[in-house]
Amino acid sequence: MKEKLMTFRLPLEIDKEIEKIASLEDTDKSKLIRELLIIGIKEKKLKEALNLYIEGKITLWKAASLADLSLWKMIDILEKRKITLQYGKRELKEDLKALRE
Repeated sequence: MKEKLMTFRLPLEIDKEIEKIASLEDTDKSKLIRELLIIGIKEKKLKEALNLYIEGKITLWKAASLADLSLWKMIDILEKRKITLQYGKRELKEDLKALRE
């Protein structure tokens, strides 16, 4: 994976927390920050996909795609978070269209 050097400011409290975790995991701060960013990006994408799905703006298939998850993984997440599965004619049409692509 290509990398880009970035500079940004962090509140001192967050820097201290990063140092504590890095020490506990016996890793360097840069590696830990990269891991935390990846986790945060994945969670942000999932949150946005779920919100759009709950609002009825996208289908389950699109929500899974937006979150970079399989359809089955997205269904599993819905069940764990007790989110009602919404499936109607529109979703069926989009799923069939996606299968043809």
